[in-house]
Parts: sequence; structure tokens; C-alpha cells
Amino acid sequence: MSETLSSATLSPELIARFAAIVGAQHALTDPDQQLPYLREWRDMYAGRASLVLRPGTTEEVSRILALANEHGIPVVPQAGNTGLVGGQVPTRGEVVLSVGRLKRVRSIDPQGFTMTVEAGLTLAEAQAAADEKDRLFPLSLPSEGTCQIGGNLGTNAGGVGVLAYGNTRQLVLGVEVVLADGRIWNGLNALKKDNTGYDLKDLFIGSEGTLGIITAAVLKLFPRPAEKATAFVGLPDLDAALPLFNMAQETAGPSFTAFEVMPHLVLDIIVTHVAGARHPFPGPHPWYALLETSGLKADGTAERVLTDTLTTASERAIITDAVIASSLGQARDFWRLRESYSEAQKPVGASVKNDVSVPVAAIPEFIRRADAAVERLCPGARPLPISHFGDGNVHYNIAQPEGMARERFMAMWDDIVHAVHEVVLSLNGSISAEHGIGVMKRAELAEVKGAVAMDLMRKIKAAFDPKGILNPGKVL
Repeated sequence: MSETLSSATLSPELIARFAAIVGAQHALTDPDQQLPYLREWRDMYAGRASLVLRPGTTEEVSRILALANEHGIPVVPQAGNTGLVGGQVPTRGEVVLSVGRLKRVRSIDPQGFTMTVEAGLTLAEAQAAADEKDRLFPLSLPSEGTCQIGGNLGTNAGGVGVLAYGNTRQLVLGVEVVLADGRIWNGLNALKKDNTGYDLKDLFIGSEGTLGIITAAVLKLFPRPAEKATAFVGLPDLDAALPLFNMAQETAGPSFTAFEVMPHLVLDIIVTHVAGARHPFPGPHPWYALLETSGLKADGTAERVLTDTLTTASERAIITDAVIASSLGQARDFWRLRESYSEAQKPVGASVKNDVSVPVAAIPEFIRRADAAVERLCPGARPLPISHFGDGNVHYNIAQPEGMARERFMAMWDDIVHAVHEVVLSLNGSISAEHGIGVMKRAELAEVKGAVAMDLMRKIKAAFDPKGILNPGKVL
């Protein structure tokens, strides 16, 4: 799954000129120092870089790109290096530009419910900055301690808060971007209404660093919930998830803030392989749901609404058991089960990854049909689906069959993914819900988007980056 294409080595003169921009200590040529920037955490993609640069200001990013553009030097932007499709990994000896030192919170406007932060701030740091002002930045990801705002915007990250607050794109009012030629576009607009021409910011959000490098953003903030109620629920089957979801929406309305679904096999793997994880119930259930409601007043409404929803669901035999967290610690334990999904898969062997979306009502059909397709191709393979559900997003990963050699299973990657994507497309879904395209889905993108869409995207790329120096070989 890796690429190691060669490219010309930078001359000592050019390395010196780049180093002069950021300082010698932030221009890394030593392979050992470069290593954290060359591999992603799952070891699926690895490459090499001629140079790793760590600018500390937007102006330094501007000077780097101006010099790179002048000499036709390819540049791979990188934030927290937590991406899952290889979009942040240098594969051809490019220059890596890490935004990790751009860490300032430039301003917070609690009254206007916005904050302006730089691209290298981790998501957890952004959440904490909002929290200090009694506000909520609702983007939430398992990698929030290491992923950075620039990467979140570059991939249009999703996460568990999409049900109530939307994808990253819906959480951004403005961006500051350095273009391929080094010019800085100051689009740090905090307006909620601005119809002055094309909405340029949305071109950069989700572009995976192929059109420009986002260096700062104006983010939307929300009132911080005063209370939350969390429940882990046993389901008799997958088909029960949709009526439970609809019931929660109808009962809780806007206070319904999260809904995650997983089968027993996923939970069992998490409990087996993650230290401290425990089953919420004495016995197994075929499927599980994790629900959360929130309230702006600490008056117990969130728990009452959740209790009413689950009581009605039980009376209608939609659920078979439920546990409402009795403390913040128990609620964290419930969420840790969900957030340990990726970690728990490593000990069970190789897994084929799929990040897809289908219409919400089609999720059960998708999982059943995908399970059947995988079984036909690779008998004994173990589907490990987990779904944000409310936004149609399913992380449909498949673990290798017990006893099968890792290499043999991984050789089936393309066939398995193609079979899963065929089911997705037949249901009018998307082959990438929140992880992006990167290298992993680049070839398939052209097949699913159509000639007109691909032509438009290539023309946009050519207009913003005519020399093709920004993250070459990614997305397109």
C-alpha cells in the first residue's frame, strides 16, 4: 500500500535557502529526525522526503511556497499526521511542510461565538481554548490529542458530533490560506452571511492540501452543554437501529447529540484487546447503540429525555437492554469503548479499511449486502462495521480470517474494497465519508465522480496550482 517514487535531490544551495527561512533547527535533513513525518501510524504508507520544514508563521509558509514554486519543488503539507488515506505522506522525495509550530489561538470572541486559531493547534487544544471561555467547539475525534486543525480542515473531518453540529466544513466561517505561488489569501471572515462572489473557503476545506495550505481558520463556537446523558443499549438486531434512531430524534429533538452503532464482534474485540475495557452488560447482544443527549441547563432534562426514549423503545421491543451512565466516569468508559475501535483491531491481524456513507435508512441493507459480498470473496473474513449512523457514515473494516496469512489477505485488498464500493454505489452512497481521498482512493475517484466532475476538479487544480507542486499525486 506504499509508494516510493523517486525525485531529484535538492541541491545544498536550495536546502540552505529553505533553512534560512525557518531556521536551521527547523529544516530537518537527518533521516532519524525526519522519520515521524514519513510514516503514518498504521504503517500502511511510508515514503521519503528531501527536506522537512517546520515554519513558525504564515509569512514563513509564504516564503517557502514562493521559493518552491519558483524552482518547481513539490511540497507535501502535513498537520498531525493522523490521516488514514496517505494524503499527508511524502511518497516521491518531496519537501514536507509541517504546520505543527503554527499553534497560536489568535482570538476568541465568546459573544460572537467564534475563535480564530492557527493550523498547528491540536483539536484537543482548540476544544480546551473554547472551554476556557465557556464555549464548545464540537468537533470530536478519537485522535483529537494529536490531530491538528489544519488537517481537520484539509480533510473535512467528521467524527461523532456530526449528528448535531455537522462536518468540519459546517464549523468554519473563514480561512487563511497560502497559495502555491506564496501569496496569502486572508479569508478570515467571521460573518455568517457573505454573498460577495464564490465561496472560496469551501474549495480549500477538504482539498487535502492540493490547492493551498490552510494556516489559520475562524471556527464556530456553540453554547457549552451544562449536562449530558449517555446510554449503552443492547439491540436485538441491526434493523432495530433505525427505529431507535428515529425515536430519539422525535423525542429529544436538538438535544439528541450522538448515536453510534456496532455489532457484538466489534465490542468483544475491544473488550478483549483494550486494557480496562469492560462489557456494559452481563451477557452479549447482537448489536449495540451508544446514545447521548445534551442540555443547556443542569436540570436533569437530558437524562429524562433519554430515559423516556429508552423506556418507549423497550416497550416496543426495539431494544433488549440499556444502561444509562450514572456518573461522568461511566459515561467516559462508554465512549472509550467507541473510541478504542481502531486500537483494538491491530491485535486481531490485518484489516481492510472502508470509510463510506449511504443514506441513513439504507445502512442495514448496506451492511448485510457488504457482509455477503465479503464472505463470497474471502470466506471467514470478519467484518467489523461501526457507524456514526445519524450521518450515514459506516467505518466498514474487515479483519483477516483466523489462520489466514496476513500477506495473502492483504493481497485481496483491492478486490474486497471494490466489492464493498459496488454495494455503496448501488445505494447512491459515497466511497469516502470523512477520511478523504489521498493516495488510497485516488484511482477509484475518477471512476465514481464522472468525466464532467473530474474535468472541473482538474481545472480548479490547474488554476490554483499551475505547476502542480502542492501535494502531487494526491486526490487527482
